[in-house]
Amino acid sequence: MRCISLLLTICIVFGCSVKNEQLAERHVPNKIQVLNFGTFHFGYTPDAHKTEFDEASDDSKQQAREVARLLAQFKPTIIVVEKLPKYDEQLNQAYQEYLNDPAELSHKDGEISMIAFEVGRLSNVKRLYGIDNHMGYNYSVGDYIEGTPELTNSIDPKTYLQITNEPYRDQSEIAEREKRFDQMSLLEKLKLFNEPAQMDYSINTNADKLLYVGIDDGFEGADNAAIFYQRNMRIYSNLNRIPMTKDDRVFILMGRAHTAFLREFIKRSPKFEMVDTLKYLEEH
Repeated sequence: MRCISLLLTICIVFGCSVKNEQLAERHVPNKIQVLNFGTFHFGYTPDAHKTEFDEASDDSKQQAREVARLLAQFKPTIIVVEKLPKYDEQLNQAYQEYLNDPAELSHKDGEISMIAFEVGRLSNVKRLYGIDNHMGYNYSVGDYIEGTPELTNSIDPKTYLQITNEPYRDQSEIAEREKRFDQMSLLEKLKLFNEPAQMDYSINTNADKLLYVGIDDGFEGADNAAIFYQRNMRIYSNLNRIPMTKDDRVFILMGRAHTAFLREFIKRSPKFEMVDTLKYLEEH
């Protein structure tokens, strides 16, 4: 009886310790911590997927400041944004202008000037880095094939259309939140954007669903998806060009699709570890 009781105690203690370990945010020594944050573009964007947002309104600016305040709790030492590296001089000139007069939140650069600049100011970051890369890519090749009567998708039209029309078929909770998206505050929208299921959706809708599209024995979908993969690999390479040490803390502000790809690269990285983004979006 005593043996059974001892065994039960060991199991309970072990079970609790495993649970606590799962809940804790562990830090791997010698790895650089990263807050990998995805957003929609606040201003104009040529992207196929757009979100309506009045970046010029006082209410939007106030909400953006609150989001920045929460993210600044991460205390980054390096901030990178969706801007080509060749524009770093102009980027940092605008950032310095904001630091000299932070009373008015500029919306000229959308989420960069409204979120990244304020996070940088609150964290005393001296400069920002652009890591974007541009490549020609046909978002709509799958829709074109499916919508053209004389063409036939010879790969897997059923799966392609399911991803297109029912992206959250197996995630009812996310689907319900999506229905209320237009009524959400900026913070609520960005919380939803950074859910793991949303990251998966973003890779699916921007690239992976094209793997189910082609004409005859061709690879029209896969070839375009490969370009988008390559663009994001180049973005990750640009991130790795930035000098940093294990004591740095990196805040990445990108469109959600890029955030999703960076998440996959960083997961396997011997150099970086990601913190829980949603933890830093909790209101206090």
